[in-house]
Amino acid sequence: MTLLAPKPSVVAEPGFLRRLLRRPAALICGGYIVLLVLVAVVAPIVLPHVATDNAGDLSATGQGPSTAHPLGTDSLGRDVLARLLVGTRPTMIGVLQALVVALALAVPVGLAAGYRGGWLDRVVGWLADLIFSLPGIIIVIVVLAVFPGSTLAAMTTLGLLASPGLMRVIRSVTLPLRDELYVQAARTAGLRTPYLLSRHILPRIGGTIVVQASFFAAAALTVQSGLAFLSLLAAPPAPSWGGMVADGAKVRFVQPWLSWPPGIAIGLTILAFCLLGDAVRDAATEGWTGRIGARMFGPGPRHLRTVPPGRLGPGPSFAGPGPATARCQEPLPPSLLAVEGLSVAVPAGDGDRLLVEGVSFDVRAGETVGIVGESGCGKTVTTRAITDLLPGGAFRTAGRIRFDGVDLAALGERELRRYRGRRIAVVSQEPMASFDPLFRVGDQIAEAVRRHLRLGRAAARARAVELLASVHLPDPAAVARAYPHELSGGMAQRAAIARALAGEPQLLIADEPTTALDVTVQAGILDLLRELRTDRGMAILLVTHDWGIVADSCDRVVVMYAGEVVERAQVGPIFAAPRHPYTQALLASDPHEAPAGRDLPTIPGTVPPPGAWPPGCRFRERCALATAGCERPIALIPAGPGQESRCIRAAEVTA
Repeated sequence: MTLLAPKPSVVAEPGFLRRLLRRPAALICGGYIVLLVLVAVVAPIVLPHVATDNAGDLSATGQGPSTAHPLGTDSLGRDVLARLLVGTRPTMIGVLQALVVALALAVPVGLAAGYRGGWLDRVVGWLADLIFSLPGIIIVIVVLAVFPGSTLAAMTTLGLLASPGLMRVIRSVTLPLRDELYVQAARTAGLRTPYLLSRHILPRIGGTIVVQASFFAAAALTVQSGLAFLSLLAAPPAPSWGGMVADGAKVRFVQPWLSWPPGIAIGLTILAFCLLGDAVRDAATEGWTGRIGARMFGPGPRHLRTVPPGRLGPGPSFAGPGPATARCQEPLPPSLLAVEGLSVAVPAGDGDRLLVEGVSFDVRAGETVGIVGESGCGKTVTTRAITDLLPGGAFRTAGRIRFDGVDLAALGERELRRYRGRRIAVVSQEPMASFDPLFRVGDQIAEAVRRHLRLGRAAARARAVELLASVHLPDPAAVARAYPHELSGGMAQRAAIARALAGEPQLLIADEPTTALDVTVQAGILDLLRELRTDRGMAILLVTHDWGIVADSCDRVVVMYAGEVVERAQVGPIFAAPRHPYTQALLASDPHEAPAGRDLPTIPGTVPPPGAWPPGCRFRERCALATAGCERPIALIPAGPGQESRCIRAAEVTA
């Protein structure tokens, strides 16, 4: 397969800072908060006497705004502007302390609970409910009774009590991301959980965290000002915004002006926090949503092109078993992967509900084994169980998964990471979704290289380009610099295969790797897989619906129906003499063999869903050969040379 080199445009996507600065609200609010920070740092240094003055100019008490005193003086003759500026420091420090404590607790715990789920999620939920039931303000006041006037104690307590709310929000936005294909691809590549969370999940939820943090900062400012208003913080004569509001309230009938300056400062700061949070969120999400939108609706400033179909070889054809069949007579190597009695279930209201049951097959070194069957038969669940990357809630209930003599089903998460990506790699049917849209393709391949080969950054980037070249992308350096949405479907699939090769695996699990591609691109991907198997001695477990691909690429076939294996055979015998009615029906329904001008044969009915499997043969309700004996459990039995069938009438099935 030949592809034209990608041509980067000179138009670059604006960075986060530039996107943020294009928003007037961000400029105004950000500038205001920066000004507050400068005032909090500088004012106490320039005006050191303000924090200790019990009285100012007693001859100028209760004056309104003037040239000498721009905001007037209070009832003790102290300058209101000076006290407002100096009071900025304790006010902002209190907000910062509460915010740091809340985020330090909520972000890591919320991420872990949403990503891990299970008992950790339940424990976090229970603790959050417990803390929510406590009267927060009363607890803060009790803490201040123990630590009188301590802003640190009060705001630390406030951050601790507020963290469960932030925690739940972060957990809720993490939950759907853990099942994203690019996260599953990163797990398959063997990336460590902390790195995966910080690199691939945290950036996606950063906007939500910023918004929640800005709202909490506004709430913390309100609480801090309220406590100061009650004289529980910043005891006189030390100024604070809340304390100044309290001073004005005492003389509101004589000097109503005194409450306005600190009140306006509090209101403007709360507004600035909220508006800046919205602006940061919008600027942060604009980057990755723009890339996703470009992927969905068309290329962005840069695009990569492929050659016309006429420049490529022919697609796969269903002309019978291909060259792979010739290897059937060679001495059989030992099994690299052996799945024995695998069962997977999900929790249901009436007990565990099986998704696959008693699945057994093996894959030998250097061969390709195909798994075929209709959608809903359990093919993908079976392959994902091998590396324990089951969808949320699913779990293995029985079986062994021996890889090179080691039972993967008995290993913990830490031990499994030594196999994912390093010895077992996975390629999904949606390569675009398996790449994180926030990062360049080369960076994502390089992170897998660094994880498995322990190379430095520069060496890993160079190795990533080499891997892209090994899958026959003509300008691998340009592809490495591209974002996922800038690749065509075929190029993205080749890049996904390149990442799968980062750990130099012994087994490649390809889950319908050509489904979303046109027939000419399919041919190139299949040629690439065959080349990788030949050159690297790599075994391939191929999930597909296409019998043409099976005939062209596979050595042996596993046919699945309703969560169980119904036939296992060499490629040649299964085409010449299928021994299960379901296999026969699938072959008859293959569009490659449909006579021109006639309706395509179909299998009546649908695959029964988990929980509705009939007893005995699960295909009997759709089978023309079904008898009363099919209502009893049926085991896989020999049905010919190299063939096994789960059918009591296997001898009567014809090609």
